[in-house]
Amino acid sequence: MKHFLTASVAALALCASAVSATELRLSHQWSTSDVRHKVAQMVADDVAAAGVDLDIKIFPSQSLFKAREQYTPLSRGQLDMTVLPLSYAGGQQPAYNLTLMPGLVKNHDHAARMNESPFMGEIEKIMAEDDVMVLVHGYLAGGFAGKDGCITKPEDMQGKQTRAAGKAFEQMLAGAGASIASMASSEIYNAMQTGVLDAVNTSSSSFVSYRIYEQSKCYTPAGEYALWFMYQPLIMNKSTFEGLTPEQQAALTAAAEKAQAFYLEEAKKEDAESAKVFADNGVEIAEMTAENFEAWRKLAEETSYKAFVEELPDGQKLLDMAFSVE
Repeated sequence: MKHFLTASVAALALCASAVSATELRLSHQWSTSDVRHKVAQMVADDVAAAGVDLDIKIFPSQSLFKAREQYTPLSRGQLDMTVLPLSYAGGQQPAYNLTLMPGLVKNHDHAARMNESPFMGEIEKIMAEDDVMVLVHGYLAGGFAGKDGCITKPEDMQGKQTRAAGKAFEQMLAGAGASIASMASSEIYNAMQTGVLDAVNTSSSSFVSYRIYEQSKCYTPAGEYALWFMYQPLIMNKSTFEGLTPEQQAALTAAAEKAQAFYLEEAKKEDAESAKVFADNGVEIAEMTAENFEAWRKLAEETSYKAFVEELPDGQKLLDMAFSVE
């Protein structure tokens, strides 16, 4: 009997060591050619190379969860990791709407400082309440395109039918005198082609991948100044992370740090490449100036910021924290 028990204990120990090769599931909505997938893949590859019995299985292109349905399963531990625009979860946590707010971030270097700021610390505290943590910080930028002319300042939107990326941008552009048509970025091309849209606001990557240059006369890319910055981190279930071995945690943290530096450089490249693609296709390129940026921000104060503060009791405090990042 004693030998049987010893053998059983040994068998259980063997099973436990086999189970220690942990598999994490990472879901996202992007194609495998997208920078956000590349960030996830980089983390998965580096963790695999670290030899700490940790495998990350990636489910791209909404193959596991729909784009806007990933945050809740993540917070419940039904999903381990995801790359998503945090503002998708703005319904559950209104503070997240600040991560897609016009005029809060000026350029990519400013975004990188925002990621390390007390403001982001507050956002991360809110995530922790949902059992969520950030592995890789990242912002992607966007711009404007006009079917008949350039859009650089609020007056350029007067009377235009436009598509905006996010509620706060819709509020601001409506304040500029535009009519808003809500649609997915995949529907923009057809809407411009059929005259439903005169103008569009979306990410640099979407402008290129959906060939919007074929329907545009003028493009205002993200440059030294840009209004549209969207926080799109790689996030993880906090309890899952804390349940890993110290070696696995260290490997994941090191991989995330490397991926974050890559994400920042690639985000900058996407903006420059989008401007080149539009120019190569005969589209006029307009630059947003510091004066234009301030004019938009002033309009946002009267529209988007005002609405945000009214919705969230400590909204003004969070907004002030974001603005304090130089």
